[in-house]
Amino acid sequence: MRMREILFLLPFLAPAQGLDPKALRLFQPPADTWPTYNGDYSGRRYSTLAQIDASNVRSLSLAWTYRIAGIGPQRGVGNPVIKSTPLLVNGILYFTIPNHVFAVDARKGRLLWQYDWQDQGGHLVGQRGVGMYGNWLYFLGPDGWFISLDAPTGKERWRKKVADEKLQYFTTMAPIVVKNHVIVGVGGDAMDVRGYLEARDPETGDLQWRWWSEPEKPGDPGADTWPNKAAMDHGGGMTWMPGTYDPDLNLLYWGTGNANPVYAGQSRKGANLWTASIVALNPDTGKLAWWFQASPHDTHDWDNVETPVLLDSVIDGRPRKLLAQAARCGYFFVLDRTNGKNLLSKGFVGVNWSKGLDAKGQPIPDPAKEPKVDGSLINIPAGGGTNWPPPSYSPDTGLFYVNAARGYSIAYLTDTDEQPEGYGGRGGGLITEAVLEALDVRTGNIAWSHAYPSGAFGTSFAGILTTAGKLLFTGDPSQNLIAFDPASGAILWHYRLAQNVSNGPSAYMLDGRQYLIVGAGDTLYAFARPGAE
Repeated sequence: MRMREILFLLPFLAPAQGLDPKALRLFQPPADTWPTYNGDYSGRRYSTLAQIDASNVRSLSLAWTYRIAGIGPQRGVGNPVIKSTPLLVNGILYFTIPNHVFAVDARKGRLLWQYDWQDQGGHLVGQRGVGMYGNWLYFLGPDGWFISLDAPTGKERWRKKVADEKLQYFTTMAPIVVKNHVIVGVGGDAMDVRGYLEARDPETGDLQWRWWSEPEKPGDPGADTWPNKAAMDHGGGMTWMPGTYDPDLNLLYWGTGNANPVYAGQSRKGANLWTASIVALNPDTGKLAWWFQASPHDTHDWDNVETPVLLDSVIDGRPRKLLAQAARCGYFFVLDRTNGKNLLSKGFVGVNWSKGLDAKGQPIPDPAKEPKVDGSLINIPAGGGTNWPPPSYSPDTGLFYVNAARGYSIAYLTDTDEQPEGYGGRGGGLITEAVLEALDVRTGNIAWSHAYPSGAFGTSFAGILTTAGKLLFTGDPSQNLIAFDPASGAILWHYRLAQNVSNGPSAYMLDGRQYLIVGAGDTLYAFARPGAE
């Protein structure tokens, strides 16, 4: 492990006061701060900034770039890719790739410091960013190390082991700070291990609580959805993406991953709670408040970790506190976030893997569409209807935006043993069309959509940002950063990047100037209007 500090830039760091806890809000973070992965606790990815708007977006130009230097191809994944959303605090951007944390001057794009971790295993498939508490940053190495850094200098404070890479756990998520808890989750499918979510002490890194994605023993709530304890102990349900939080309800909302073995479900008959679900937890205790299962007895590798977006809207003539999710299984769900009651379940892409909905609004799997040795045809791509990059919700339009995938695939079973292990199958892609969809949260109807030119073999899983300037920013499969009209879907502006957009865009205001930040491959781009103040 090594630390590089650029000494001539240290004066930029001296006045830093750390993150003000008041910046962590349900809605509307301060204009000069992006304090957590989604910008605020809601996950809406909506910025109230409007200096850049639909009338002047064509004047948007490149303000600066920062390209990662001195880091070659990463094990198993190739050249560095920025999947993290940078935090912005006191004029400094903090972002990550696997094994590395960077602090960059948000006005000029100059590197302030870089922290480098040397992993001892784990997958380098991605790294979604850091969490922050005061002057302390929190970062997960791919091999299960939870690391705290001093934000002004990048020096390591301590490290704690949170997952065992020898069991094929790996850790890629951006920690989320809620009150005096740092919430961290885990990933890992290869060895049929159990998923869990932890809260850690921000000062010491010590464990505060752990919630398991499966019941711990027969007789516990949810155990009747598994055939035996062995199935529960090897049931999956990873927690590898950040959730959301409602401070008024004091509830943490989190998505869980697919059940294990992944495609071969014959040894785990039942719904397999709480895999492929949305769960609401008390952040002080880890106690489960309610749950909703998006893909019961999942046999298609459809992690339900997509952002559970919190929004307030009027339903049936009365104000409601809602949670909306465009799930990988192809359904768009809207729930009452106070109690988990389902208000809407509707496919935003093909969902013929299900026979319909149960009384709770949960999909009913069709056994005929489970993976088979000779294959099962389903009208959704093998990777699902969407994936991890963040969606957005605009309170101005009442629409939920998601980069989706439409198409067909074949689900194959490769392990027919009564006790299968690991993946036990695979998804075979046929046709995939990348499409940006705008969903009405009251009806689930598609208000508009934009199919990206891709020859029916493309996906566009860039993140999305909407703004009060009547703009939607995202990326297409052809290396373009695009500004859409969020009401109509009309393209207002685009800029060709060196690589595809690879993270969720964000926005902030410094010195009277609004910036748009986006990662594409190994480069961070900052856009602004020339001379805007």
